[in-house]
Amino acid sequence: MNHGSRRLRQAASVLALGGCMVAAPPAGAQLTLRLTEVPAGTPPGASIYVAGGFNGWNPAAPGYRMRAEGGGYVLTLPGEVRGPVEFKFTLGSWDTAEADSARRDVPNRAFVVPASGAATYAAAVAAWVDPATRPRPASTATRGVAVMDTAFPVPQLGRTRRVWIYLPPDYAATDRRYPVLYMHDGQNLFDAATAFSGEWGVDEALDSLHAAGDPGVIVVGVDNGGQKRLDEYSPWKNARYGGGEGDAYVDFLATTLKPYVDRRFRTRPGAGSTGIMGSSMGGLISLYAGLKYPEVFGRVGVFSPALWFAPAIFPYAAAADPRRAGSRVYFATGGREGDQPEVYVRDQERMLETLAASGFRGRNEVSAAIRPDGTHAEWFWRREFPDAYRWLFAGAPRP
Repeated sequence: MNHGSRRLRQAASVLALGGCMVAAPPAGAQLTLRLTEVPAGTPPGASIYVAGGFNGWNPAAPGYRMRAEGGGYVLTLPGEVRGPVEFKFTLGSWDTAEADSARRDVPNRAFVVPASGAATYAAAVAAWVDPATRPRPASTATRGVAVMDTAFPVPQLGRTRRVWIYLPPDYAATDRRYPVLYMHDGQNLFDAATAFSGEWGVDEALDSLHAAGDPGVIVVGVDNGGQKRLDEYSPWKNARYGGGEGDAYVDFLATTLKPYVDRRFRTRPGAGSTGIMGSSMGGLISLYAGLKYPEVFGRVGVFSPALWFAPAIFPYAAAADPRRAGSRVYFATGGREGDQPEVYVRDQERMLETLAASGFRGRNEVSAAIRPDGTHAEWFWRREFPDAYRWLFAGAPRP
């Protein structure tokens, strides 16, 4: 998936993908997407979805299923979707997204929705990705990475989840105890073979830091829940996109997974040695976890947080207990985030003001940056990870 991170293409590339601006749709509409042609072999009545920055790049968002009409498919986007947008068509997953005639991945489609009035984007899909024949990149996980469990129970949600673990290079050769960093979207942390939009390279970054003298950290990566990702990464429901299971997910991390890891590995279990980190929706749920469980997660990394998804996070943060000895929160947001970068920048600034008002004080407790070139993409979070890690765990108890 080439999601909201890609630079908007010019009109020529839109035409090359089979899309163009045509006559205005019915009055009151905004951008209407029309599929005039789908690949031969597309099952009759197939569920075709639109995924983009406007719905968190969910490949099967219920409110973004196209309806069959006149031999094609059509969907009118919500009225508030304006300005530059990027999107793709899918059959309900990134393994069945649109492709070119050779079944290769294609760039995001791009369009600029007028500031007022309405427009239509007409498109044709040449092929769908075939998951059975889609080539996968070779594994890039380093020797310190392992899958701790392919189906770790999540009793709070009645599900299971693959969980990864990274151990420092000297873990087996010492009896030392290590801080632990919990991270979301585990598929994207260590291995290009499992990443759906690029990997963070967490293992390579930490191996390099260790070689330069860093004492090391254990990393626990939890896979996202696929179509349940938006549900699990927000404690509050968004009327359009879902959510509402984040509280149970955070309870799982704090009361089920962390005690298990502390029993099985040589960890430093205190809050000052325990971090949680994620990006986009993972940034939202990491911030929530740090606010709900400051006695568990004292180090919180928040990249490109999708705070717009759950505005209730602001009053929740405002009511946070300021007596959280030693808590640290690290923010990093790009100046070119998604379809509406000003929203991410504005919301980060608002959250900083909220945390300051609730009792967070000084640079020792909150670090924040807006990176002008940063986009909503793994390459950006990969680049920012080492600085975030070093700042968050500076001064953490060590052997």
